[in-house]
Amino acid sequence: MKVPRPLSDRRALSVAISRAAAASVADVLAAPASTAADARMIGVTGAPGAGKSTLIGRLVSSRVRGGKHIAVLAIDPSSPTSGGSVLGDRIRMEAISGDPRVYIRSLPSLGAHDGLSDNIAEVLATLDAYGFDEVLIETVGVGQTAFGIRSLVELEVLVLMPGAGDQIQAMKAGIIETADLIVVNKADLAGAERLETELLGVLQHGTKAPPVIRVSAGSNDGIDQLSDALDRLLNDLPRGPKTSSARQRFRVQSLIQRRVREILDAVPEEEWNRSIPNLYSHVVHNLAHELEEKRR
Repeated sequence: MKVPRPLSDRRALSVAISRAAAASVADVLAAPASTAADARMIGVTGAPGAGKSTLIGRLVSSRVRGGKHIAVLAIDPSSPTSGGSVLGDRIRMEAISGDPRVYIRSLPSLGAHDGLSDNIAEVLATLDAYGFDEVLIETVGVGQTAFGIRSLVELEVLVLMPGAGDQIQAMKAGIIETADLIVVNKADLAGAERLETELLGVLQHGTKAPPVIRVSAGSNDGIDQLSDALDRLLNDLPRGPKTSSARQRFRVQSLIQRRVREILDAVPEEEWNRSIPNLYSHVVHNLAHELEEKRR
């Protein structure tokens, strides 16, 4: 079991995460490489209202009893005025927020897509270097095709709730296919058993059949069983170059997309009357010029 840095260093970690989250593309490229400590990355995704935050709070409480040190990164919708987190998932994880084995941080999604946040790869690298055993990433509530989290984590958990049965057929060609484990949350509500049955019916026709587990996060029912299922899946997953290359690809792609946004944001208003080929050439020229400068 890894031993994270002392609790007194958590303030320094918070500052480091703030810097990583706010870094420009140039800052990221100029920063020294971080030292990977091989934290297990677990993504928790699902539609709004599925109970992801409450589920994570209960799950973390179960997992730290085994001696793990866990970080939770919660991605919130951005305020249209301040740009900050709207929901602040730490409020819904209050029960674990004072545990010295747990670190919780909310980040606004800002300009990112797929329920994630700008610079999330850099933030995760910061948490990894800190020495946590596991990092749980909660995405913003997402739809059927938002599965960017898949490139960042070893294990993707999809959270559904009763009443989602009508969405299953539409989702089967999207996010369901990327999930490693599916949780039917709020299993005390009517329709939970039907949802599980519909899921199993869809999954048996796919290329893989992730386990489906029913829990009631509000009452803690099924949480320990869910934690055990995570352990089994993590133990069976290979670790190595394939996972690292997927994360590296995601980081590079994210940086390029952000730099393109920065270039477009700097285009004067009157220039938008130019043709699409000219605007495209402007972006490509800027990127090529920056690359040439770095080679010198």
